[in-house]
Amino acid sequence: MELRVRDVARLLNVSEDTVYRWAREGSLPAHRVGEQFRFNRVELQEWAATHGHAVSPRLFASRDSTDALPSLHAALQRGGIYFDLEGNRREKVLAAVTKLPGIPAGVDRAVLEQLLIGRETLAPTAVGGGIALPHPRDPLVVRVDEPHVLLCFLKQPVDFRAIDGRPVRVLFTLLSPSIRMHLQMLAKLAFALHDEALVRLLGATPSRDTILERVRALEAEPAPAPGGSGDSPARRAKA
Repeated sequence: MELRVRDVARLLNVSEDTVYRWAREGSLPAHRVGEQFRFNRVELQEWAATHGHAVSPRLFASRDSTDALPSLHAALQRGGIYFDLEGNRREKVLAAVTKLPGIPAGVDRAVLEQLLIGRETLAPTAVGGGIALPHPRDPLVVRVDEPHVLLCFLKQPVDFRAIDGRPVRVLFTLLSPSIRMHLQMLAKLAFALHDEALVRLLGATPSRDTILERVRALEAEPAPAPGGSGDSPARRAKA
């Protein structure tokens, strides 16, 4: 476990007392090492994304890395945007995702299907507001050279056990070549879903070009401060 309480407090922009309280309550994924708490970066970022807590992608970059952050716009272009995805159950929908042309060549689609379903069984990836972010729990198992994000609009809403109880209509399926990029892309998606204009577009099922243009514009804007006041779909649903 690589993160301590003070690290998590900085990443989530909350006090150390809050981190201790969340960890003791079991609402924040934590592991006890003796009398201390330790935290896993992947678990922490997934928790932040699914609970509507915006975390800057830069905070999950390697400290010694000077590489530019991966582009969500480019990842969406690689993965593609799809409409009327079939499936009346969560497992059927995820199986349909693995058959899409945006899955990179060389990926074992049967293995990917098992990984996506297994991830949902372990902990749902629905973030509220009818949106889910399915992805393999270990990004290194699915070998890809660059990040791919497949945006899918479902033919019918499907129960993904969302925290707000709403069925899911929109999926962002994420495939990444490394844990670092997985964290950054997941954080970028979480930030994007705090944008009211993009959320309205997703609810209206616009054209592919319109979605890509909004994402491109978002990435051109300065990132908001971590822990900002913007409301995610999940938080708006709870209000």
